[in-house]
Amino acid sequence: MKHSVTARMRVIVALAAAAVTAVALTGCSGSDDAGQSDEPLQFFLSGDANQGGGYAHMAEKYEEETGVKVEIVDIANDDLATKLRNAAQANDLPALARVGAVDPVWRRQATDLSDITDGSEIRTELSDRDDDGNVISLPSDITAVGMFINKTLFDQAGVAYPTSEDDIWTWDEYVAAVKQVQAATGTSYGMVMDKSSHRLKAFLYEFGSDYFQPDESGEFSTNDRTKVALEYFNSLNDDSFMPRSVWLSDADGNALFKSGDVVSYLSGSWQIADFAVNIADFEWASVYMPQEEERATNYGNAASIVVFEGPQQEAAHDFIKWLYEPENYTELSETSSFIPAVDGLDITYASHADAFDIYNQDIAASPAIVGDIKAMELQYGAQNVTTEGDPVRDETVKYLNGEQDVDTTIANINALFTDQLGALE
Repeated sequence: MKHSVTARMRVIVALAAAAVTAVALTGCSGSDDAGQSDEPLQFFLSGDANQGGGYAHMAEKYEEETGVKVEIVDIANDDLATKLRNAAQANDLPALARVGAVDPVWRRQATDLSDITDGSEIRTELSDRDDDGNVISLPSDITAVGMFINKTLFDQAGVAYPTSEDDIWTWDEYVAAVKQVQAATGTSYGMVMDKSSHRLKAFLYEFGSDYFQPDESGEFSTNDRTKVALEYFNSLNDDSFMPRSVWLSDADGNALFKSGDVVSYLSGSWQIADFAVNIADFEWASVYMPQEEERATNYGNAASIVVFEGPQQEAAHDFIKWLYEPENYTELSETSSFIPAVDGLDITYASHADAFDIYNQDIAASPAIVGDIKAMELQYGAQNVTTEGDPVRDETVKYLNGEQDVDTTIANINALFTDQLGALE
């Protein structure tokens, strides 16, 4: 692939940004057998009920097979991280957890899972590693950026959309098709896109951008295709094709699309479950991402699985090893409608299988730069180095609002990253 980060940046360490706090944690009683305990294995996570109760289902199966009870403690997403930090400081961590972020506060208490990944198809480029290169987290599943359309509007307008990898739109073709639907149906807007650098990053990749990367001294830069992409994005935000209120006034893109008055929506795989339940007034569909210089999406791990040091370490490790066996992880993915973080599995989804197939194909077709940048970001996270706000999003908003030109926008992003992130260690 023509894009790359320095080899040093390829050291993968996991941190998917997430905010969270937890409930009071209960210590586990020890036993004479090191690594074992008579107490249930406490498994802290967030949102299992919303994803079909997949982990709870697998915990029940594991108890049936082994007699070992895994207690799923489903905690509000906004609570998980802070309480895990508090638990680490009180030496009272649970046996294992599914977290949005591998936190520097307890990172050294996460145990080596390398024997689970060795020889497996687990996507360890999304794993965190300790200073010795040991794998200390496993990706639970994958999320990716993708395109949704209001299929009812397309059908009413008699406009075709891609249904195979052989007829994927270019961005110009996509815009033309959506404008045709918009005009034929009297729909207010052609497209909405979440106000997020995560979504914008996929857009940049497609235009051939290598995003923003540091050199050995920590000075950030980007290539010329970033400017091309930002100028194109700016041209779409015209309050006719795209509502400027989403990026400039924090309007809710999800709500706008659900209203039925928007032809298409650039968001991500996490919307599938929501739309399946909460859109009843029209048919929707996932379609392949339009492409330009590259065919790309932006993907990453939805969350990370970690096993903590303590009296239940061995038992928790055994459960995770069992969980990531292909047959069991397939069942978890099917129950929770996960995009799998394990390659080579045949997942049968209960609904919207075509949508998941599209995401899996877009991920497989994405260039190496997507994984390279993710690795770089995870490495900064493991070093507890973060930015104030979101420079890419925030500076792009200024550009869309006419406060600065595109060259100033790019220069500001590079300067902010250089000042706040610097060189990787």
